[in-house]
Amino acid sequence: MIPRWRVWLLGALSVAVVVGAIYFPILWRRLRQPAQVQQQSEEQARRELTQPPTVNTGEPMTKAKLFWSSGAEDGSLMPVGIDLPLSSDPALRAKQVLNTLLAGPVDAELRTVPPDAVLLAFYLLPDGTGIADFSEALATSTPSGIVSEQMAVDSVTKTLEANVPQVRWLKVLIHGQEVDTLAGHLDLTRTFVVNTKPAPMPSPPAAPRGTAGTPAPPTGNPTSGKAPAAKPPALAEKLTPGNPPGKLAQPKRKP
Repeated sequence: MIPRWRVWLLGALSVAVVVGAIYFPILWRRLRQPAQVQQQSEEQARRELTQPPTVNTGEPMTKAKLFWSSGAEDGSLMPVGIDLPLSSDPALRAKQVLNTLLAGPVDAELRTVPPDAVLLAFYLLPDGTGIADFSEALATSTPSGIVSEQMAVDSVTKTLEANVPQVRWLKVLIHGQEVDTLAGHLDLTRTFVVNTKPAPMPSPPAAPRGTAGTPAPPTGNPTSGKAPAAKPPALAEKLTPGNPPGKLAQPKRKP
């Protein structure tokens, strides 16, 4: 017959195991919270040092649309509306929305870019090509894989398309240099399509009339009575997503 004290001891041990199984996950989460808060504080301090402060443009609040991960494994994105005082200048406006995108959503798991990635500069060429220069963390901290790499670039292009219609294409640089791939898969030597329907360009000023006693030059064919067909500008053939005007940088040649 088992002694009574052993029965009580086994019962107490069983209760202790059950209580430990219940409260151990809670205790583990409480121990991790200070580390997460410290990590977020360090990240916030780093961003305050590395990223330029948001310029007070005096513009009214605008409902910006930013694209973060939807949480699905297929790399799909979801738009999130955020009120921002966006500038009317396209280049500055692009910096504002991209810096907000890099700051990340409320849920850190829905990030599309690494938390330590920084936008170093953004330039907008007259033909609508935007040049986004990111820190090396974008290439070194983005998870390697075509889905994660494509999602990172798509979140940038879709955010620009929704908020800066003047940007037609996007060229991604890493610390001022053109690199072959983002994290081993996505080709960064190409130019990404942002907006196939660009914002309308301002109308050119009206041509001056002829001076007194001098008639203005005719614009039509005097024999047919019809105006000649408008000829597209020489750069029109080059303004295609696959062949943007101007060569930004020579791609690195592999040995």
